[in-house]
Amino acid sequence: MVKKTIFLHLKKRLKLFCIINVFFMIPFSSFGTNSISWNSEEDLFSVQYENATVKDILDYIEKHSKYIFIYSANVQKNLNNKVSISVSNKKIDAVLKELFSEIGLNYKMSGRQITISVPDAPKIQQTTQQKGIKVTGNVSDEKGEPLIGVTIILKNDSTVHALTDMNGNYSITVPERKSVLSFRYIGFVPKEEVVNNRKVVNVQMVEDVGQLDEVVVVAYGAQKKESVVGSITTIEPAKLKVSTTRSISNNLAGTVAGVLAVQRSGEPGYDNSSFWIRGISTFQDAGQNPLVLIDGIERDLNNIDPEEIESFSVLKDAAASAVYGVRGANGVILINTKRGQVGKPRVTVKAEFAATQPVKLPEYLGAADYMQVLDDILIDTGQQAKYTDRIAKTRAGYDPDLYPDVNWMDAIANDYASNQRVTVNISGGTETLRYSFVAAAYNERGILKRDKSYDWDPTIKLQRYNVRSNVDLKLSPTTQLRFNIGGYLQDRNSTTKDISQIFQKAFVAVPHAFPAQYSSGQIPTTEEPNVWAWATQSGYKRRSDSKIETLFSVEQDLKFFLPGLKVKGTFSFDRFSSGTVSRGKTPDYYVPATGRDDEGNLIIASKSNGTNFLDYSKSGDYGNKSVYMEATLSYDRTFADKHSVAAMLLFNRRNYDDGSKLPYRNQGLAGRASYTYAGKYVGEFNFGYNGSENFAKGKRYGFFPSGAIGWIVSEEAFMQPLRKVISKLKLRASYGQVGNANLGGRRFAYLSTITDDYDTLNMYKWGLDSSYGLTGMAEGEFAVQDLTWEIVNKMNLGVELGFLNGMIDLQLDYFDERRKDIFMPRESVPMTAGFMKQPWKNFGKVTNQGVEVSLNVNKQFGKDLFVSLMGTFTYAHNEITEKDEPSAVVGTNRAETGHPVGQLTGYIAEGLFTEDDFEDVSTGKLKKGIPTQSFVSKLRPGDIRYRDVNGDGKVDVFDKSPIGGTKDPEIVYGFGLNMKYKNLDFGALFQGIGRSWNILGSSIIPGANRGVTGNMFTNANDRWTVDNPSQNVFYPRLDDGINSNNNQPSTWWLRNMSFLRLKNIELGYSLPKSLWRNTTVISGIRLFVRGTNLLTFSKFDLWDPEVENTTGAAYPIMKSLSAGFEIKF
Repeated sequence: MVKKTIFLHLKKRLKLFCIINVFFMIPFSSFGTNSISWNSEEDLFSVQYENATVKDILDYIEKHSKYIFIYSANVQKNLNNKVSISVSNKKIDAVLKELFSEIGLNYKMSGRQITISVPDAPKIQQTTQQKGIKVTGNVSDEKGEPLIGVTIILKNDSTVHALTDMNGNYSITVPERKSVLSFRYIGFVPKEEVVNNRKVVNVQMVEDVGQLDEVVVVAYGAQKKESVVGSITTIEPAKLKVSTTRSISNNLAGTVAGVLAVQRSGEPGYDNSSFWIRGISTFQDAGQNPLVLIDGIERDLNNIDPEEIESFSVLKDAAASAVYGVRGANGVILINTKRGQVGKPRVTVKAEFAATQPVKLPEYLGAADYMQVLDDILIDTGQQAKYTDRIAKTRAGYDPDLYPDVNWMDAIANDYASNQRVTVNISGGTETLRYSFVAAAYNERGILKRDKSYDWDPTIKLQRYNVRSNVDLKLSPTTQLRFNIGGYLQDRNSTTKDISQIFQKAFVAVPHAFPAQYSSGQIPTTEEPNVWAWATQSGYKRRSDSKIETLFSVEQDLKFFLPGLKVKGTFSFDRFSSGTVSRGKTPDYYVPATGRDDEGNLIIASKSNGTNFLDYSKSGDYGNKSVYMEATLSYDRTFADKHSVAAMLLFNRRNYDDGSKLPYRNQGLAGRASYTYAGKYVGEFNFGYNGSENFAKGKRYGFFPSGAIGWIVSEEAFMQPLRKVISKLKLRASYGQVGNANLGGRRFAYLSTITDDYDTLNMYKWGLDSSYGLTGMAEGEFAVQDLTWEIVNKMNLGVELGFLNGMIDLQLDYFDERRKDIFMPRESVPMTAGFMKQPWKNFGKVTNQGVEVSLNVNKQFGKDLFVSLMGTFTYAHNEITEKDEPSAVVGTNRAETGHPVGQLTGYIAEGLFTEDDFEDVSTGKLKKGIPTQSFVSKLRPGDIRYRDVNGDGKVDVFDKSPIGGTKDPEIVYGFGLNMKYKNLDFGALFQGIGRSWNILGSSIIPGANRGVTGNMFTNANDRWTVDNPSQNVFYPRLDDGINSNNNQPSTWWLRNMSFLRLKNIELGYSLPKSLWRNTTVISGIRLFVRGTNLLTFSKFDLWDPEVENTTGAAYPIMKSLSAGFEIKF
């Protein structure tokens, strides 16, 4: 009874709202001469048109209601007649009767489909269908997914038509064998098929890229693409599923214009790419990352499975991101997860199995060649060779225990690893309830080896499970409720030792000192560890992460109060927890064997005793939670078919608690107002009014506005003769401000801190000789009274071009960003000023400019072949225009100001010294006029000669200069091809980076540590010697110790790390539907093989150029070959 009473009350309230709606419509109905309104709840129309063509009226009805109109060419001339009509709150049937009464047309309704014909059409239809030929078939998309509601029309006679059902099936009767069927579906390229002698005509339709992106996801909503004037790039979710990698960020480079991304490691669980939107525009590391919003909530991009994604948008300029205020300075990524569609349950199961291998590992000399180089170095420096006997015995393979030849990379790493992924996607629903469920399981093994004599496993294993369920419930025709719940579980197993340290130690472990393990079972070591024991004998640890993400929202359409007005409320709660369990162990270690006794046993002594059991410890327990609330009021309406007005006002609050003393909180308002006239001229204003708890009262809020304009030139009348060639021409421009409240991890910097750091204070002292002192408190960090956020002024100019009826789509953008008030220490303030630590201030400035280009070409050749080409190019160059630096540096070649963020510095090498440069080679005295070099006491021919930059007659630290560029690339590009021929599909993507530099580490120089540590690359013989006094060598003169002159960072060791990589390649085959003709359960099966990172082209060939490490001693990026299948039910 209670429920019944509530519903009766709601019904009365709805009636009251409908009455109010009538009165509100009165003033708005006079806004323009011509107007149409549609009450979807009652299915009633109010039409007011004076002297308008019938076609214009039908187009408007079709655009703003559920109805679609079908008619043939012989009806077209009647639709150009002009009429006047005035009806109020009438059914569509009554509207059409009055509309067609003046022009003599008939119509027939079938659900939402209305067929218009001339008066004699019904008789022809009846005769034709009685004597015609029945044709059946199925319509699907490129992947075999059935298309529901496809319109099939008999060419030249639209009265003969049909629609596909829930399974994509249709049935139609045609008059003759030569009849042509036309297939039309929104978002797909229209297709025609001649019946010929077929009774079954199955059709596969191709997506029309130009139509599919008509609606673009923007900040806090969606807009028609034609009205978007901000710089926004959308990417099809399928392009984020093109590799076996766990991380979405690894698929961004070269795919999305405006995104610069590099992957620095392939270690499972830690292989995410670093990425920036339009490059780096601050030298504050913590303030470089873009904001990532998943379903409107701030979350981690790499914790969502690609199968969960429905839309992916990148917001780049101020017009697109200003509404995010202090969080939008570095751009925004918007991801919407999949939602259910009306229809029967659709189930997709996808599985993929991959074998992986390092892209490129460093190649080292074997033990004999290694010792030979050491001997050569000794001889070159006037000493006696000491490895002659060992070299001979090593080459002969004599007693590997005493004369080992160990490739430590081979000792710790397998040649191959593997990963597997299985996903299940279920969606469907009714007009009232829609649902989507996605589950994904991912398993990956690393390349480190395991000692199978133990039951426990120290190898790297990553197991991850993602689940997401989204439900949409339509409580009433105007009330929509959404509930999302998702999350993941992840377990990562590994050795107790740090993985990066294992690879670094494998690099410095020499091949001839001792084997990984003696044949008698003992494990040797020296001052340098036995890296094999580190990897396989040290126990294991397991880290477990879990997160749950929830979202609840309700949206109310207030059209009964004011058409176009909506209100929405959102609430989200996320919780993350993590913990690590370690089971460590230390093996027994022995000093390297010195020989064998008379019985042939190794002469070996113990170095340290280990443990015979696994210990137990817990660490790293951590958790955080966040609560987000949002309220939105929006308005979107078109008047007189020309004036489109949209507005949005939003309040939000986020509370983030990671267990620190005080939670993080930000809140604010956001707003947008846009106006579009006649689909040609667009204006938009956005603002964010945001605050953060990190600033002092009175300064916690900031206002960040932006404005943008657009002109769709191709809609102008003077462009119509060129439409077949230039199908789209759109100009847009934007300018605005965004902010950054991330202060490098420092909180409440407007307050001073008190410290009791006695080591720094060295106590308070007094007395004549300061011999008396007491400990006490002192001021630590100095308060920044006028603390504020970073501010970025962004300008963007863009052009969008379409050619040949949308076959070619080209987009170009130029951007200019100027950031100020970067929070930094005042390094020009001397410590003698009385500060415990240097004071901080909003002081720094950085500019960032660049261009981005994206190109898409789509072409259908006949009915069987479809080809798509794509290309992206992004260039972003930044420059520090103001940075507080020590006074001794300001204005010199060592200053950072005037150079990019992260600029590499070193000495400028002018070649190698020759004998002609010396007055006395034996003493190392240089000729007059040649600057001295202060790194060693004695220079020799073959040593690196550096430029005296400041001209003081000597080379020292004051001559360091900017060299090369930065490690992070300024250029990222990609190009690819997709083809489909009948049931075969093929795709390939090349991705590359440019203007990326690195300075090789000094430890790569052969012999630097007298053979105690340091491997040698296989190019060790490419060096300067007395017999090879060439300037064109890889290594300068080698020494049997550290040569402090030659190991300085300089242009000699500077390398261009640019590369081009075959990022992805895939071949797929969709099995013919005839194989499961007798079952209605399966709708499609696709088999595919895929390769990732298979080819790399680069001038640098010592290791993978994408690895940032200066020695190549890092967990390698992996390439893979995989096979999989996709089944749809």
